[in-house]
Amino acid sequence: MWAMSESVSVRCPACRREHLYAAPSYPCVCGAPVAPPLDRHGSATAVTQRAWAEDWVTLRCGSCGRRDQWPRPELGCPCGTVLRIAVAGTDTDAEGAARPAKRRRPFQPVTIRTARDAVTAAAVYLRWLGYRDIRRADQRPPSGIGIAARGLLAQVDPTVRPASLRDVECLWLTAMTESSGCVYFSLAGYATDARTRADSLGVPLFVLDLTGTPQPVNQLADELDSTGA
Repeated sequence: MWAMSESVSVRCPACRREHLYAAPSYPCVCGAPVAPPLDRHGSATAVTQRAWAEDWVTLRCGSCGRRDQWPRPELGCPCGTVLRIAVAGTDTDAEGAARPAKRRRPFQPVTIRTARDAVTAAAVYLRWLGYRDIRRADQRPPSGIGIAARGLLAQVDPTVRPASLRDVECLWLTAMTESSGCVYFSLAGYATDARTRADSLGVPLFVLDLTGTPQPVNQLADELDSTGA
């Protein structure tokens, strides 16, 4: 179960309904929980369109000092408005454990209900593995959504279609041009020839279940899950 930060009162700007909101915490690579500090005096804003930079906030783990990007807190109002919750500054200290923990703790997944959740789940998992500077990839893949970290290119496919041979090859080719490694996350699994090709190219394959837990599909993914970045 996820730890929650202190609750704040949030008013929907569309219907004026009041909500009590507490931001969930996410596990840092060191194992300590990290939660964005909420601005008690700030106002929630309605999300009318998505922009990658606005969906993330930079926080510093209060336990190990690592700075990384985490999902910006949001709340769905019953009136249908998605509220972006005000955060007390960016690139700031966040909640952490009272003492550093050097060993990796069990992964805490993000439940997948939307395509954005799938991307968030993959990003949180990569961060748990030890990858840093996670962001949207510079090049848009032919299918799915591309995210990048330092030295890694990842593709997240939130569709109900199994990833194809071409999908895997395109990811690998793009990663080669950027001199980085690559990894593929799919909700619907992979075609047989895609799995065979991924093994020959050295591409770790994961399936995202609806709990948000990446399940290794090939040995390369097993090794990555075991050893981390």
